Amino acid sequence: MSNTARSRILFVDDESEITAILSDLFEGQYECATAGSAEEALERIRQSDFELVVSDITMPGLSGLEMIPHVRSIAPNTVVVMISGVQTVESAIGALRLGAFDYVMKPFDLRQVEAVVKRALDHQELIVAKQNYEDHLEELVEQRTAELDKTLNSLENAYRSTLKALTAALETRDQETHGHSERVVTYSLRLGREYGLEKPHMKALEFGSLLHDIGKIGVPDMILRKPAKLTEDEWVLMRQHPAHGQQILRGIAFLEGASRVVAQHHEKWDGSGYPLGLSGEEIDVCARIFSVADAFDAMTSDRVYRKGKPYEAAALELDEWAGKQFDPKVVEAFHRVPKEDWAELHARSLVKHADGDDIARVIEMIEAQFEAVVH
Repeated sequence: MSNTARSRILFVDDESEITAILSDLFEGQYECATAGSAEEALERIRQSDFELVVSDITMPGLSGLEMIPHVRSIAPNTVVVMISGVQTVESAIGALRLGAFDYVMKPFDLRQVEAVVKRALDHQELIVAKQNYEDHLEELVEQRTAELDKTLNSLENAYRSTLKALTAALETRDQETHGHSERVVTYSLRLGREYGLEKPHMKALEFGSLLHDIGKIGVPDMILRKPAKLTEDEWVLMRQHPAHGQQILRGIAFLEGASRVVAQHHEKWDGSGYPLGLSGEEIDVCARIFSVADAFDAMTSDRVYRKGKPYEAAALELDEWAGKQFDPKVVEAFHRVPKEDWAELHARSLVKHADGDDIARVIEMIEAQFEAVVH
């Protein structure tokens, strides 16, 4: 507040003559109020805002020095100037250490008091300006942070939509597992929450589950759609799809965690999986969680050659392979999820369809990406 905006000053002294002189001196320039004790002054400060408090040190009851911390607590932006008849350096230093802006000796020269009051009010303006700037800066940072979060969320949703369209396009090559990626994402995220994954891992799990079979773009249709049992040579080609998928996603920063799921989703807890034969906790935790969700979906989903197993049979099979194919702790987390939750997740799982032109465009894009990677 500038001086011309009628700053408010509180004069505090147990001698009413002193407060009267000071009030008369400044009444034309500022709004002046008086108090005869520190206690009365603190009560007035609680009730009204003052830019400046000019107080005697020695008063009955609470002294002026003892009053300073209370003023700073009640009104942090209020400036305090002390007046005292004790003309010692120690008393002045004591006042300044407690937070007083300045110190005036009695008997005082009124011109000196005017100069001190002006400096004090100028200082108070700077305090308020600094506080306003900090408040505005904090508000601006919060606003910009909210805008950035909104933009990032929008971008992430755009990524998610693109990846879902990509997955839908890939699944047109394998109608038998149509909708599998959507379901396994839902199952994986529920299992990940139960296991206790933190947010960054949850995103890696989501995108990794969605894209786990992206490497199959490199598997010929004659193998991928073969109705009969694959030969050993054909299995060699099929087992390359995790590595192909990892190569396709290489260099995409926001899919770094997802690429580990893509690369390791066929690894097994006992080391008998592929392509690297990793075992135990060498396998990425998201890949271990996905493996259980993926197996559960595969067992409970209908196929043209068999009907899906009921929940109880699938759960027993997960137990049978815990410690061999699956991480036992992930299987334990699976059992902590109520049976009804799995049924509800399956019912809510929606299959997203892209139109023919979109599918053709996306397939063309990922085939070009695959060709660039493998060659």
